[in-house]
Amino acid sequence: MNSIDPIRNDWSRAEIETLYQQPLMDLLFQAQQVHRQYFDANTIQVSTLLSIKTGKCPEDCKYCSQSAHYDSKLEAEKRIAVEKVIQEAKEALASGSSRFCMGAAWRNPHERDMPYVLDMIREVKALGLETCMTLGMLNASQAERLKDAGLDYYNHNLDTSREYYSHIISTRSFDDRLDTLDHVRQAGLKVCSGGIVGLGESRNDRIGLLFELSTLPIHPESVPINMLVPIEGTPMADVEKLDVIEWIRTIAVARILMPKSYIRLSAGRESLTDSDQALAFMAGANSIFSGEKLLTTPNTAKGRDQQLFEKLGLVAEQPKPSIRALATDAMAS
Repeated sequence: MNSIDPIRNDWSRAEIETLYQQPLMDLLFQAQQVHRQYFDANTIQVSTLLSIKTGKCPEDCKYCSQSAHYDSKLEAEKRIAVEKVIQEAKEALASGSSRFCMGAAWRNPHERDMPYVLDMIREVKALGLETCMTLGMLNASQAERLKDAGLDYYNHNLDTSREYYSHIISTRSFDDRLDTLDHVRQAGLKVCSGGIVGLGESRNDRIGLLFELSTLPIHPESVPINMLVPIEGTPMADVEKLDVIEWIRTIAVARILMPKSYIRLSAGRESLTDSDQALAFMAGANSIFSGEKLLTTPNTAKGRDQQLFEKLGLVAEQPKPSIRALATDAMAS
């Protein structure tokens, strides 16, 4: 690796395939070299994710328990009060999270939802946390208003390759997702966008997903690489689990392609051993979700994360000193 290699947005599928096909140790070594050029190798960004409106989503994503199309036994919930969200955000900040992510099971936010969402952003932002939301598709006006309210990141995953996309969802198109990312970027928001592995896709589809992300005009600042968590009642309840090493290969390739992006271990992390997670961090993952639930799926408990960090000599990326003071004051109030 050359330490002055530029950030590239012109990767070819053939180049990405070549990266995937390397012996694993060579791939991890290259990914770790790239990672150390742009990040502290022993610092992990910690986020908390909260569902602000659960279930009865009109989309038909075949992996999702929140879809109204499937009988996953998930109990739908109305949107939760802003006051409860703020309390959750205070607790997240006090426990070491530097970013607070809020997700709603909507196809897109209706205009009647916007005052609720904007108030929530302002309140969470006032605590000193980075703010992130995932609300489905956005139009340009909505993206601009989210930015004006203080939102930092907007999450909108591509899920999989363009070629495999129709096997996963039919209620919105791949280009719909790219349009939302464009609105988000044009509004000046940071982009959080990644995908899911283990959906029954081929390696070519994993290459296709990373090709789409790494050839965007600006790479997403955060790239979640989820592993499918099969949920009873969804069409993907019985999909064969992807080998963990293939997940780690995908993380390593993502790190090489998008050197400045946070690469996040998201859904599926609760099934990893400590050794698996150590390999993922070696591959360039440097962001995790903390807390026992990711919207509706299980996540690794905070106590286990603390033990893992101590075992591996890792530290959480810390809020600024002024944010620490805010957190102390918030918990005392």
